[in-house]
Amino acid sequence: MPESEAAARARPERSTELVRKTEQIVRSKLHNESTGHDWWHADRVRSTAVRIAREESADELVVELAALLHDVEDFKFSGSEDTGPRFAGDFLRSIGVAEQDANHVADIIRNISFKGARVTPAPLTLEGHCIQDADRLDAIGAIGIARTFAYGGYRRRPIHDPEVAPVEHDSVQSYLSTKGTTINHFHEKLLLLRDRMNTEFGRKLAEERHRFMEGFLAEFDSEWKGER
Repeated sequence: MPESEAAARARPERSTELVRKTEQIVRSKLHNESTGHDWWHADRVRSTAVRIAREESADELVVELAALLHDVEDFKFSGSEDTGPRFAGDFLRSIGVAEQDANHVADIIRNISFKGARVTPAPLTLEGHCIQDADRLDAIGAIGIARTFAYGGYRRRPIHDPEVAPVEHDSVQSYLSTKGTTINHFHEKLLLLRDRMNTEFGRKLAEERHRFMEGFLAEFDSEWKGER
């Protein structure tokens, strides 16, 4: 039996129904999304976050719900840091999720995003650590590279300009308003994520993905310079 099916059967029926309803709303919100923050991203983050939650003995229902909802009405697109968390909390309460759990999910969504290399991260619960690690893992490696260029195209960023240096952003506003290149984004965020994982399991998974990105960037640089 596949792991996801076994997990669903082991989960109490009430929790299974809450997850099913959450999947439906996330699919409806993100199915046409083309920046790399689509339904399949949410689904991958959910799967990885639940794996980490089991290793860390975290609350799997909170982790699964927050992972599914974490990019709905995200601040990168809505322009508001409150819209996504508020939507998640209101939606979960509307389908019968306990107030404490709905608030927990909303707080995680408010605080998990990377907002600049020099921006002090917000404190997170164990469940928040599981989701943040899973979200960051999907930002690196082969899928992370693909998502980075999809998002760069959406933001109309140049692929590369060797005369434009990476920036260590010290505020959310600076990070979100950057006009830098897609290659710079690797240096401004993605290559930093391996060392910012919260869990041992997350760090283990990040190592190979980080090395893959380093290999890609080395090949990119060689081809850019005409050495290959």
